Amino acid sequence: MSTDDKKQEAMELVSKAYQHHMRGEVDRAIELYSKSLELHRTPEAYTYRGWARSFQKDFDAAIADCHRAIDLDPEYGNPYNDIGAYYLELGQYEDTIPWLHMALKAKRYESYCYPHYNLGRVYEALDKLELALDHYRSAVLENPGYALAVKAVERVKEKLSVCSRG
Repeated sequence: MSTDDKKQEAMELVSKAYQHHMRGEVDRAIELYSKSLELHRTPEAYTYRGWARSFQKDFDAAIADCHRAIDLDPEYGNPYNDIGAYYLELGQYEDTIPWLHMALKAKRYESYCYPHYNLGRVYEALDKLELALDHYRSAVLENPGYALAVKAVERVKEKLSVCSRG
C-alpha cells in the first residue's frame, strides 16, 4: 500500500472514529483513532484521540497526544487549544494561558473563537474581568453564533456593572 493510500485510509478511520465519538462511543472512537495512527500518523488523529481521552478524564494521555500532534504539525492550532482546555479543566489556569495564545498564532486553524473563549474563562476565573470580556467579545467576533460566548459577554458585563455600582 502506498503512503498516499495509507494516509487516505487513516483519514477515513479518523472520520469513522469521529462519528462514534459524537455518538458517545468513546472507547470505540479511541480504538479507531489508534488504528488510524498505526496506518499513518496525523496530527488530526492524535488531537482527536486526545480529545476522546479527555472525555474519560485521562488528561495526561490527552495532553501527550496533543504534544505528538504538535510535533507532526506545529502550525495545526487544535492541539494548542486543547492542551489549554485540559489545563483549564484541571484548574491550572496559569498553565493554560500560553497554550491558548499559541493556538491564536497557529496558521492552520479554523476556530479561533475557541481559544478566545477559553482565555475568557481563564481570566474570568482569575477575576480579571476586563480581560475576560475582551476575549469573550473576540470569540463572538470570530463566530457570532457561538452562544456560550454571547452569554459569557453578557454575564461578565453584568459582573462589571455590579462592581462599578459598588
